Amino acid sequence: MFRRMVRVVLTVVMIASAALVGTVATAGTAQADGCYTWNRTLSQGSSGEDVRQLQIRVAGYPGYGSVLAIDGEYGPATAAAVTRFQQAYGLGADGIAGNQTFSKIYSLQDNDCTPIHFTWGEMNRCNSDWSGGAVSASAARNNALQAMWKLEALRHALGDRPLNTSSGFRSYACNSAAGGASNSNHLYGRGIDLVGSPTFCQIVQQARYHGFNEILGPGYPGHNDHAHLGTQSGRFWSAPSCGI
Repeated sequence: MFRRMVRVVLTVVMIASAALVGTVATAGTAQADGCYTWNRTLSQGSSGEDVRQLQIRVAGYPGYGSVLAIDGEYGPATAAAVTRFQQAYGLGADGIAGNQTFSKIYSLQDNDCTPIHFTWGEMNRCNSDWSGGAVSASAARNNALQAMWKLEALRHALGDRPLNTSSGFRSYACNSAAGGASNSNHLYGRGIDLVGSPTFCQIVQQARYHGFNEILGPGYPGHNDHAHLGTQSGRFWSAPSCGI
């Protein structure tokens, strides 16, 4: 009888302790992240490096046919992108980036700043130091990081189905060997080729909503066996077999 009472008391204590730990973990400031930590709420009118870092993570939510500027200025376009991000993950959608939004971002990224479902290696099968392209190695990496966050948004919109990359950044030598165009976005770290499931048409049709203004797919010469997504100054979409 005594042992049974002890077990009951211990069980109650453990449950109470777990509840307290859960309260402490979720209350107050969002948990820090190994890559980047936001220390203030951001909204329209905010500016700075913390805004730019936020823009990178919501770059995949600019709306149909749009591309979000990564300029460190929290204007209407950034507020709209944050709202779409919040809606996509079932958060309170007010266009203001606070603890709830930052906590979701932390859960979606690894400590090297890449989104959890994509890696630097997937974006660069050419060489390990990102050299030899049309821009500096650091610029190519920055472009690739933005592309990965757009892919993360696309992946989520497609029902969290895995996306398989076959090519990302290319040096001039790698691009020539692959038969790429002389001005290919791959040379800048801005181009991605996707293969496998989902279908190419599903990919290119949905990509129109996630910050890609270069979209090539089935029906465009040389693109019946993959979907190509990229970012550039002007829009160029062509996948006739998919109605684009």
